[in-house]
Amino acid sequence: MSTVPVEAALNGPPEEIGPELAAVAEDQWFERKSARIAARDLADWLIGFANADGGIVVVGIRSGKVEGTDGLPEKRNEQMQASIDFCEPAVRVRQRILGCINERGDADHLLAIEVEPSDLVHANKRDEVFLRVGDENRRLTFHQRQELLYDKGQASYEARPLPAATIEDLDMALVDQYVKAVQATEPTRLLQARGLADNGTLTVAGCLLFAEHPQRLLPETFVRVLRYRGRERGTGARQQLLEDVRIDGPIPLQLFQARETIQSLQPVRRALVGATGRFGEVPLVPEDAWLEGLVNAVVHRSYSIAGDHIRIEIFDDRIEIWSPGRFPGLVDLSEPLDATRFARNPRIARVCSDLSFGQELGEGIRRMFEEMRRAGLDDPIYRQGSGGVHLTLLTDPIDQELDARLSERARRIMSALREGKRLSTGEVAELLDISRPVAQRELAALREAGATEWVGKSPRDPRAFWRLR
Repeated sequence: MSTVPVEAALNGPPEEIGPELAAVAEDQWFERKSARIAARDLADWLIGFANADGGIVVVGIRSGKVEGTDGLPEKRNEQMQASIDFCEPAVRVRQRILGCINERGDADHLLAIEVEPSDLVHANKRDEVFLRVGDENRRLTFHQRQELLYDKGQASYEARPLPAATIEDLDMALVDQYVKAVQATEPTRLLQARGLADNGTLTVAGCLLFAEHPQRLLPETFVRVLRYRGRERGTGARQQLLEDVRIDGPIPLQLFQARETIQSLQPVRRALVGATGRFGEVPLVPEDAWLEGLVNAVVHRSYSIAGDHIRIEIFDDRIEIWSPGRFPGLVDLSEPLDATRFARNPRIARVCSDLSFGQELGEGIRRMFEEMRRAGLDDPIYRQGSGGVHLTLLTDPIDQELDARLSERARRIMSALREGKRLSTGEVAELLDISRPVAQRELAALREAGATEWVGKSPRDPRAFWRLR
C-alpha cells in the first residue's frame, strides 16, 4: 500500500480525519498509536521508520477509536520531543497538530509525526536498533545491525543533490501526475518533502524519477531487454539474439515501457484461451511474477554503481533479470521467503509505491513465489555475485508429487540443476551457500528419490557432475 490514503485523510476536514485514519491499514509507511503511549516507547517506532523508508505515525487513535490528545497535554509535549530525547542520533521529523472530533463527539486534536528516511542508523537510549518491516517494528540482531550500517552507506546515494540537474529538467507532465496521485497542491513543496529536490536542485532520486532525460547525467540508468532464439545466448556466428531494446527516460516511464516490451517478447505457447473456445498465445511465465522482478530490479538496484545497467534476457524456456548491486544485507538469499525488507532507495521506493508500481521488496518476492507455484512452475531462482543480483524464472513445469516430498533445501537444489543443467557438488554448494557435506547429503537423497543422477568416471573425477534425470 502507498501513503496516498494517509495523505488524503490528513488533509481532510476535522469531522472526517479521525475515522478515515482509523480505517487505513497499517503498513510499511503508516502506524497508529494511543495518546497514552510513553515517549520512550514511541521513540522505538520513530527509529524503525527512520532506519527503513520513513513514514507517518499518528498519535491519538487506539483500537479503531479516536481518542484525541487534548486530554493529556503534558504527555503530548513529551511525545513531540521523543525523536530528540530518546533517539541516538536524533531522528528528523515533521510534526503537525490536526483538529479532529473524538469518540465522544468533542473537538480534539491528533499528533501526526512524519519521519524522514535517514542515511544513518538510529538506536534508542538502550542501544537497541529497530527496523520497520511491513506493519511490524523489528528489533535487529547485532549481525543485522552491522549489515544495516553497511547498507546505509550505499543508501545515501539517492539523496545526494545533482548540481547540474534543476527544476527546469523536470518532466512536468509526469510531476503533475504524481501531484494528483498523492492529492498534493504544490509540486515544488511535494518534491522537497519527499527528498527529491532542494533549493531548485534535483537529488539523484528526483532526477531518476522525474527528469525528462535522466541518462544525460546518469548514463547507465537504463533498462535493456534482450530476446534470444531458443535456450542459449550463443556467441560469435552462433549468436542467437533476435531483439535488443534499450529503454531510457525517468523510472515511471521506464517501468511502463519495459512492461510493454517484455509482454511483446515473452515466451508463449498456443492454448485454449479462457471460455472462448479459441486458441491463442498464452504466456509461459506469469506476468505478475516477472513484473515484480522488473520493479524490484529498478527500484532497489544500486544506482551508485557506474558502468552497468539492468538487463532482462528472454529465452524460449525462461526469463532472466540482472540488477546491479547486491541485495540489501538483511536479505538472506538462501531463504528468500524470509526476506527482511530494507530499501536501498527509500525515496524511489515510496514514489513508485504511490504510483502503484509493484509491492514492497519482501512482499514482492513472496508474490513471485506464489504466482510461479500457482502456475505449476519452479520457484524463482536468486543468485548473487559481487556485482549484482540475478533472478531466473523458468517455464519448465515441476513434478508436483515429487516436489511435495522434497525439503525446501532440496527444492532449491532442483531449481539450481534445472537452470544450470550440469553442476558439480561444489558448484551446488556455492550457489546455495551451504557446506559441501550438506550438498553431498542432499544430492544423494535426491538420487535415491530418482530425481538426479551423478555422472563421472570415478569418485575422484574432477569433471564429474550432477544432472536431473
